[in-house]
Amino acid sequence: MRNIIEAARRWVWLQLAVVYTRYLLGGAFVFASLVKMKGHRFTRLSGAADPIHSAMHLFETLYQSGLYWQFLGGAQCLAGFLLLTQRFATLGALLFLPIIANIFVITLSYDFGGTPVITGLMLLANALLLAWDWPTLRVLVGRPALLPVPGPQAPLWEGVGLVLFAYTAGYRYYTDAYNFLLWAGVCTAVGALGLLAAWYLRRRGAAGAPASSRQPGPL
Repeated sequence: MRNIIEAARRWVWLQLAVVYTRYLLGGAFVFASLVKMKGHRFTRLSGAADPIHSAMHLFETLYQSGLYWQFLGGAQCLAGFLLLTQRFATLGALLFLPIIANIFVITLSYDFGGTPVITGLMLLANALLLAWDWPTLRVLVGRPALLPVPGPQAPLWEGVGLVLFAYTAGYRYYTDAYNFLLWAGVCTAVGALGLLAAWYLRRRGAAGAPASSRQPGPL
């Protein structure tokens, strides 16, 4: 298992898949957290009159709790932020796990339609991120940590993550009547620009290196 993970961590496309999975999960949590932190309803309508065993009534109960509702938002925002930073993504994935596991069970317990598929995929993606970080997480079971493989253009991806956090948090802070396609489109554009920048830096680095020392490396 250890050899498989170590070999996988050296494959540049898997490195990039991990980077963007962190962006996707982190961005989704930050997007969903700000409305709770502001003390507003997750949905526009009150669910007080809905049947007690319904998703809308559950949301209304959580909203009416006040401090607990804001605490949930703060925990989501922190987990999402840590994932977006890349540098502290391992800690973010650990914090993300109990939150998304709880959300997944809630969506199974109430009539959320196809939502359990989405939350289940998020839980699976988080589990894969934890498996990716197993060389670091080994210390939790009394095993020595292994030296991590350098990621692809780490400073660049940290910067992209901070831009995504600033945009998402700012957008959700200033508006409740959001346009999801607008938010997702801007985030996709930022991510694409980051990928282009990584490709350019790789090409420039390869062009400036002596021919004898040119080897495939992280993007």
